[in-house]
Amino acid sequence: MIATLRALNRHGHREIDGMLLNGKVALVTGASRGIGAAIARELAAHGAAVGVNYFQSPDAAGEVVSSIQAAGGRAVALAADVRDPHAVRAMADRLAEEFGGVDVLVNNALFNYRFDPVANPRFETMEWGGFQEQIDGTVRAAVNTCQAVLPHFRARGGGRIVNILTNLITHPVVQYHAYTTAKSALLGFSRNLAAELGPENVTVNMIAGGLIMTTAASEPTTPEVQEIVRGATPLRRLGEPHDIGRAVAALASDLMGFATGQYVALDGGLTMP
Repeated sequence: MIATLRALNRHGHREIDGMLLNGKVALVTGASRGIGAAIARELAAHGAAVGVNYFQSPDAAGEVVSSIQAAGGRAVALAADVRDPHAVRAMADRLAEEFGGVDVLVNNALFNYRFDPVANPRFETMEWGGFQEQIDGTVRAAVNTCQAVLPHFRARGGGRIVNILTNLITHPVVQYHAYTTAKSALLGFSRNLAAELGPENVTVNMIAGGLIMTTAASEPTTPEVQEIVRGATPLRRLGEPHDIGRAVAALASDLMGFATGQYVALDGGLTMP
């Protein structure tokens, strides 16, 4: 067992080098900042080569890649709108060409949403377009990415898919209607996919994160809401991006290789599904 430790990122977290994902290649969508960046860095810390997908933030994606490379890891920035199946296929093929295959897919990208309990519209004022936007950015995106990586998984004899959900699907403490509806649909999609692809040694699991502070999306969350969530959480703290990253690394590895179709509520015990 390798016991060498090294620093990976500017936040001071230290990880065990190469323990879980040596030789694996991972694609992380929406990885230029926040939770996606933490996931990319975490997977790289455990030995994976990482495709850092971004949509409109090339400089931020480049910084994530540079931080991984500076720590001795391998990464490449990959531009693609995950709603576009052609762009996604080209991205997956480029990643496979760069590093020899694809073994892990993390569907993390969040399209145009901010967790603002004050400005968030109430149901009676919403139009269908708001729901459709989130469904396209979540479910349509996952369909595209999963179809794009499947040939590469088959070429490697299997793979791991980790889809990022939200604990709001079971505990809607704030009614983010369109976002939660799309994530609920992603749960159903993920379980159907797990059942179909299990015989091909492809696992599909989910992480239902709680309130993660601070990301660009969660920044508008008021101190009052933060305190309500913190006080109701058994561990008495809010989540941080690296909490999600560590859980993804476990699900992407052989440690959780006999689990599929499952979701983990990663919210300090706020929900216990």
